[in-house]
Amino acid sequence: MLHRELAASRRACWVLLAVIAVAAVFCSPANGQLVNQAVGGVSIDTKGILSTARPDLMGELGKVRVGEMQQVPEALNAAVPMRKVSLRRLAATLDDCARNKKPIPDSAKYLAGLQRIRYVFVYPEQKDIVLVGPGEGWTVDPNGNVVGATNGRPVMLLDDLLVALRTAKAAAQGGITCSINPTPEGLARYSQLPPDRSNDPRHVASRIEEALGMQQISVTGVPDSSHFARVLVAADYQMKRIGMNLDRSPIRELPSYLQMLPAATRAASSPRFWLEPRYDALLRDADGLAYEFRGLGVKALTEEDWQAANGNRQRGAKPGRIAQRWADLMTANYQQLAAARPIFGELQNCMDLAVVSALIVKERLPEKAGDSLNGLLDATVKVETFNAPKQVKSIASVLDKGRHPVIGVSGGVAINSWIIADQVKTSDTVAPVRAKAAPAQNANWWWN
Repeated sequence: MLHRELAASRRACWVLLAVIAVAAVFCSPANGQLVNQAVGGVSIDTKGILSTARPDLMGELGKVRVGEMQQVPEALNAAVPMRKVSLRRLAATLDDCARNKKPIPDSAKYLAGLQRIRYVFVYPEQKDIVLVGPGEGWTVDPNGNVVGATNGRPVMLLDDLLVALRTAKAAAQGGITCSINPTPEGLARYSQLPPDRSNDPRHVASRIEEALGMQQISVTGVPDSSHFARVLVAADYQMKRIGMNLDRSPIRELPSYLQMLPAATRAASSPRFWLEPRYDALLRDADGLAYEFRGLGVKALTEEDWQAANGNRQRGAKPGRIAQRWADLMTANYQQLAAARPIFGELQNCMDLAVVSALIVKERLPEKAGDSLNGLLDATVKVETFNAPKQVKSIASVLDKGRHPVIGVSGGVAINSWIIADQVKTSDTVAPVRAKAAPAQNANWWWN
């Protein structure tokens, strides 16, 4: 088991949680200019080392984005339940920008203000695939997040859609994941720490941080230099910061995991928390030209880790009661949490895009539409790249509660997009919606 009793003390003892201070957010793009993406409030240097971004830099980022942002087209400003985006016409718009060396307009960068995807429709007669969902105009919040003008929920990004489409086929082999884990060497050093008799919680925390050393960040299924990858890592970071009481939870209904532990706890567990998409079965019409996504959500899961003598971590043990309760609370309050912390809304957007892309590739929708989606599925349109997150220092959180450390050193995000895309039921309710959503022959690439 991953534990070592702390020094006996005449005073109240404490619980230590060594967590991973990770996430990709305030970072320098490859072109060396000031950052233009923000996710979670952490900076990444050229060596891939993460650290917390200063609040003044995040405020500066927000000001820069406000200054660079184009005026939102009037027809996109209103909040609507059914905004439509044509993938064929979007590809043509991007191709025109490339051929004529014009910048991509904000309306395309932010996918016409789409905030979720509820339907995917195929129109063979127009050689088109159309994404449909709620959308509205967008603005920049004080931390540089691009969010809906009225509801504050993040809008979807063109870059994330392109990454999701281009990696959808490979995602069938192992999904899209991120994880942050200590090295076996660090865990072995931790397990060999002698008892600390300093009676100083911060001293004990410092020793644990030093023993664990640098944590390793791993991203699979998408390029680790992409914005999509940064969202995964940043959301995992925020989840750990809240769970381990390093950041105050923005909602009252979700206390930290440490706060939920009983006084004088003797737990010696190592809970692992991670996030996955939660969907009901998709609905489709009889012809496979209309699909509806239902019950869109995110769930938090947990299990116990344990450590072998050589420092390797083993997974799969039944989760503890309190860890399971905390995961359930996060699942139940996820939408409220996403409203308070935009990174969790961005994660849900990326999950939507991954599942939609898996459906498009799995069901061969471009073939049904009679269009190859050149520029979207291939690499004709380039996506922005950033410093890839590789490592981060361990951080210990101290609470005056118990006698044994609980080491929360793993977790992540897992998007099993193909599994979700496989869960489809035929329904006669989707085709009529498709018929009403059909674009006019000379329509723009988006419409309401």
